[in-house]
Amino acid sequence: MISTLLVANRGEIACRIFRTCRALGIATVAVYSDADAGALHVREADTAVRLPGAAPSDTYLRGDLVVAAALAAGADAVHPGYGFLSENAGFAAAVRDAGLTWVGPPVRAIELMASKTRAKELMAAAGVPLLTPVDPAAARAEDLPLLLKAASGGGGRGMRIVRELVDLEGELTAAAAEALSAFGDGEVFAEPYVERGRHVEVQIMADEHDGIWALGTRDCSLQRRHQKVIEEAPAPGLDDGLRDRLHAAAVAAARAVDYRGAGTVEFLVTEDGRPYFLEMNTRLQVEHPVTEAVFGLDLVALQLRVAEGEPLPSAEPPQPAGHAVEARLYAEDPARDWQPQTGALLSFDVPDEPGVRLDTGYTNGDTIGVHYDPMIAKVIAHAPTRTEAVRLLARTLERARVHGPVTNRDLLVRSLRHPDFLAARLDTGFYERHLAALTPAPEEAAVRPAATAAALAAAARRTATGGVAPRLGAWRNLPSQPQLRRYRSEPDGREYEITYRTTRDGLTAGPDLRAVAVRPGHVTLETGGVTRHFTVTVHDDRVYVDTATGSYTFTALPRFTDPAERTEPGSLLAPMPGTVVRLADGLAAGTAVEAGQPLIWLEAMKMEHRILAPASGTLTALHAAPGLQVEVGALLAVVTEDASAPAEETA
Repeated sequence: MISTLLVANRGEIACRIFRTCRALGIATVAVYSDADAGALHVREADTAVRLPGAAPSDTYLRGDLVVAAALAAGADAVHPGYGFLSENAGFAAAVRDAGLTWVGPPVRAIELMASKTRAKELMAAAGVPLLTPVDPAAARAEDLPLLLKAASGGGGRGMRIVRELVDLEGELTAAAAEALSAFGDGEVFAEPYVERGRHVEVQIMADEHDGIWALGTRDCSLQRRHQKVIEEAPAPGLDDGLRDRLHAAAVAAARAVDYRGAGTVEFLVTEDGRPYFLEMNTRLQVEHPVTEAVFGLDLVALQLRVAEGEPLPSAEPPQPAGHAVEARLYAEDPARDWQPQTGALLSFDVPDEPGVRLDTGYTNGDTIGVHYDPMIAKVIAHAPTRTEAVRLLARTLERARVHGPVTNRDLLVRSLRHPDFLAARLDTGFYERHLAALTPAPEEAAVRPAATAAALAAAARRTATGGVAPRLGAWRNLPSQPQLRRYRSEPDGREYEITYRTTRDGLTAGPDLRAVAVRPGHVTLETGGVTRHFTVTVHDDRVYVDTATGSYTFTALPRFTDPAERTEPGSLLAPMPGTVVRLADGLAAGTAVEAGQPLIWLEAMKMEHRILAPASGTLTALHAAPGLQVEVGALLAVVTEDASAPAEETA
C-alpha cells in the first residue's frame, strides 16, 4: 500500500496528482528547482526536496537526484506525471531498483514504445494499421508531402513537414539537430504527411490481472507547432465502426507490450475515415481530464490502484456520459509566431461554474519563467452535449481575468466559436488555415471605450487619493477644461488619446459616450442606449480592463510624446529570454545574407525559434554565440541592407 508519493514533476500535473493523493489519504512529496522554489506545487506538497539548479537537465531530468529525493523524504512510491522522465525506462528501472513503487507501466513496455520506429515495427506485427514509412534517401516527388519525426520524444520537437524535395536535406538536418538537443537522440524517420488528417487517440487503462479498459476516444486535432491546444471527448463525428476499430487497435497495442497502468494510443484518421497508428504514450496525457469528465473517473486514482497490484474495479469500464472539452491556456502570443511570454501572473481568476474544472500550477503573483513549458492552466468544461460544453468553455474563458504576460485566451475563445470547430470539421491544419482570422487586430470601436474607462478610473483614483480630478457625485458647478490621457494598447502598440470633460450633466468622453458610474476599479459607460461595465485594474504602468466580452491591456503614456531612442535599422533583437543554440553555417561579421534567411536559433520554454534576416545585405555586427543566454530585447546582430539590391515589386 502506498503511503507517501513523490511526484517527479512540477506545475499543473504535480498539483493535480497531489489533489488525488489528499483524497486518498496519501502523503505527498514535491521536488523543485531553484526557479520553482516558490511554485504552487511546492506549496501544496506535504514535503519538498530541492534539486539544485534551474535548467531541466540539471533538475527534473536528473533521475538520480529524484530517486535520492524520494529516499530522503521517506517516500515509498514515485509518480512521473507527464513530460520530463515520464517515459524514461532507465528512470523507471532506477525507481524500482531503489525499492520504490513505480506508478507507471512496466520498464519493458516503456522501452518498446520509446522509439517510434521500433514501436511501429511492433504494431505492424500486432496487426495495428500503419502508414508506410519512406526512406528519405530514396524519396521522390510523388512521395511528398513528407512528415519528418524524431524517433524519440514528442511534443512536436524534431518534427518537420517537407513539401519540396529541394528542402528535404536541410529539414532532415534541422530535425535531427533539434531531436538530439531535446531528447539526446538524433534519429529521425519519414512517413507520408496526411493532409487534413485528424489526431484521434484512445485512453487505455490496464491492470496486472489481464484487465484492459479502452476509455473512449479523444480528438486532439487543434494543434500549433504539432502541440495540442484544444482537446475533446468523445471525438466527434466518428461512426460506430471506426470507433470500434480504434478501440480494438488500442487494446491490441496494449496487449502487444503487456501494458499496465494508464497509456494513450494515438492515431491519425484520414478524411475518408482510415485510422493509422502514430505512437503510444506510456504515461498520463495532458488531456486526460476530458476522459475523466465523460467517464466519471479519476485516472490518477486508478494508476495508484494498479500500481498497488489491485485489479480494475470491473471487467468493463463505466458508460460514458456527455461531452467534455479542454483548452490549454498558454503564456504566448499567437499573432507573433506563438512566441512564449514570461513575467508575473498579476491576476488569475477563472469563473467557478458548474461543469467547469481548472487544473493549474499557478496562482496570483506567481512568475512564469523561461525554463519550462508556458502552459498556465487547462480549463475543462463538461456538459450533456458537445454544443453545451463548447459554449460553456468559451464563455468561461471569455470571463476569465488573466493579467500579466500575453496569453492565447482570445485565440481559444475564437477557436471554440469558429464555424469549422462548431461543425466538427477538425484536422491538424486548422490553425494553418485560420490563424490570421483568429488573431485579428482589435477594432478601435471596441478598444476606445475600454481606454476611456481606464482614463476615467484614473481620474477617480486621483480624487480618492486627494487629487483634484472630479468624479460622479461631486461635480463642479461650471464646466471644466477637457482632460487628456494617453494609452498604448498591448500588444499591438496602437496609441489612443482619451479626452473627457466634466459638465453640469455629468462626465462625457465625446458626443456618444456618457459615464453612468465611475469608481477607481469600475466604470459604467452608456453609448447608443446600451450600458456596458468595465473592471479596471492597475499594476504599475499597466492598466487591465475587463469587460463581459473581452479584455484589454494598456500602458499609460505621458501626456505628451517623449522622443525615444530608436533601434538601429536592421537590428535583430531577442524576441524572448532564452539561449542561443546555434548559428547559420559560416555566420560572421561581414557575411552576406538574404532576406528571410535563418541566422540564429534561440531556444526558450521548450521551443526553438528562428531569427531571420530582415533584409538582404551584410551582417555588420554579431553578438550571439551558441550557449549565450539572452534577455528579451537583447541585440543579437545587425544587418545593413544592400542599397543596390532591387526593391521588391508590390501589387
